[in-house]
Amino acid sequence: MTYRKLCLLALVAAGLALSACKRDAAPAAGPAIPEDETADQFIARVNDEIREMYPELTASQWLSSTYINDDSQLLAAKGNERWLTQLNAWIDQARRFEGQKMSPATARAINLLKLSTAMPAPKDPARLAELTRIATKMEGMYGSGAYCVGEGDAERCRQLGELEDVLRRSRDYDQQLDAWRGWHSIAQPMRNDYVRFVELVNEGARDMGFADAGEMWRSGYDMSPAEIAAETDRLWGQVKPLYEQLHCYARTRLEAKYPDRGSVEGLLPAHLMGNMWQQDWSNLWDILEPYPNTGSLDVTGALEAQHREGLDKRLAALSGLPEGAERVEIERKAQVDSATAITRRAEDFYTSLGMPALPKPFWQKSMLIKPRDREVVCHASAWPMDMADDVRIKMCIEPTEEDFTTVYHELGHIYYYLAYEDQPPLFQSGAHDGFHEAIGDTIVLAMTPQYLSSIGLVDEQQQSQAGLINSQMRMALAKVAFLPFGLMIDRWRWGVFDGSIAPDEYNSAWWDLKAQYQGVAPATPRGEDFFDPGAKYHVPGNTPYTRYFLSHILQFQFYRALCDASGYDGPLYDCSFYGDEAAGQKFWAMLGKGASQPWQQTLKELTGTETMDASAVLEYFAPLQDWLEDQNEGQACGWPAAAPVAGAGAGTESE
Repeated sequence: MTYRKLCLLALVAAGLALSACKRDAAPAAGPAIPEDETADQFIARVNDEIREMYPELTASQWLSSTYINDDSQLLAAKGNERWLTQLNAWIDQARRFEGQKMSPATARAINLLKLSTAMPAPKDPARLAELTRIATKMEGMYGSGAYCVGEGDAERCRQLGELEDVLRRSRDYDQQLDAWRGWHSIAQPMRNDYVRFVELVNEGARDMGFADAGEMWRSGYDMSPAEIAAETDRLWGQVKPLYEQLHCYARTRLEAKYPDRGSVEGLLPAHLMGNMWQQDWSNLWDILEPYPNTGSLDVTGALEAQHREGLDKRLAALSGLPEGAERVEIERKAQVDSATAITRRAEDFYTSLGMPALPKPFWQKSMLIKPRDREVVCHASAWPMDMADDVRIKMCIEPTEEDFTTVYHELGHIYYYLAYEDQPPLFQSGAHDGFHEAIGDTIVLAMTPQYLSSIGLVDEQQQSQAGLINSQMRMALAKVAFLPFGLMIDRWRWGVFDGSIAPDEYNSAWWDLKAQYQGVAPATPRGEDFFDPGAKYHVPGNTPYTRYFLSHILQFQFYRALCDASGYDGPLYDCSFYGDEAAGQKFWAMLGKGASQPWQQTLKELTGTETMDASAVLEYFAPLQDWLEDQNEGQACGWPAAAPVAGAGAGTESE
């Protein structure tokens, strides 16, 4: 079929203008830059242009994540290309105003404009286009990644969700190792693309005046790059002793469960932690529960029971037992019911604080379960589609505690979007990126055993020391276990960006940092023929990660402040401000500020201090830390500073 016929078919099918099919049509010229434009007028114009462009950009990204195919990836890459080209143009235009007098709000907006992407693009159009293609390709590779064994009709492929289920539920050492290794095999083809990606974003960062992309990322905190790096080290120093005690306790329990295989020379085996990246140990509750039979905290079991009950009701409503496609459809509807009920329950917490109900587009357009007919990126995310009421989440919700709390977390982003939607686009962001991640997790902290009991997910809890320690352990396995992981990913990327970690050291450096911070090691050699960083979404997805570490500090500060606002007077760990509109008003006021002022001022308005501080973390977990120290007495706690097998045996493992 000739090019001309294709154009005619397009014209007939889509009603396109004939000029859209011209092979050599020149790109449309951008809007003229007004002469004698002031800095304030420039920012007003940029805000208008962002608001106009944004829906098209987010729509293409949404399609690329929820309909993974070559066409959607092309649209996303082209959308990114247009956006980054325009961003580079705005940044160039902003240089006219350097040294000029302008309002503080305009000066802040110009600085935020420069920092508004985590993917700084080269000025050269060909390299910019290459960057967007690689970025979209890597995210697609992650979303469609599958571990396949067998051949022909006997081939069986499992994606991330199924492999995570093995780590979550199986206690068979070899099955867990196979699932863990299988998922990590999907990242190997990304390695060369990632090397080139780093070269391109570094070029873009240098074009903007930064030494490298890592320095650019560290510049987004109303302090110098060196200061935020030192600040994260200081905060980690506050909480590290608590993590070390939890690590020691977990290692002892794993060594008892898996004799001679429960640790790797003092480090925790990566595949035995119930989570693909060892960032959350909640799935090891059956191994790590301090006091069994002291009031059930099995949230997953309760959610699964509710799901089965819903399915049974749908089946009972039929005249006979369905088979084949009909049964699949019934099960599908029950899955939607379960995911919707979980999301409604999370919404209820926010509305109990006086926040608005979620807008209609949320329920019409969110992806709550995994579709059957296409590949998607299941990694949970929240989306502001039009800087107004079209807000969505994208998840593949299962009836598990992990997904249950993740929904509460994602709605934190959604309510932040709704709260600051009246701000100018350049201020429609978190006070800093750690704030955005902390909002929903602040709500999770208020999901006390008493709250969970009130909504029918756990038994009424005994008022006892054993019950308290169980409750604290349940929270620590998610919150404390995460802390070092929240640091190490960007420590790795900062080194990659500044060149101190060379491409031929990517994997060994990754495992050395996991050993240093998390005390985790692979059970089998992981040489440089692997690319294990790519098995974590945020690396191919290019999402900065220090925000998550900071959020795990800030959420406890926010939580303590909201407990105070509610009038609560008791142990911090026992506070739930569910239903308290005074706390809700204070929270909503903070959310509404967006990025319109330095984060230190926003933090002070909520908490009374301008400094991020882990004292609330330590106050919350004080009973558990004392208990852990007693349990670990006589143990040789601590671990080697480097992974014993990280760089060994290159090429010795087949996956």
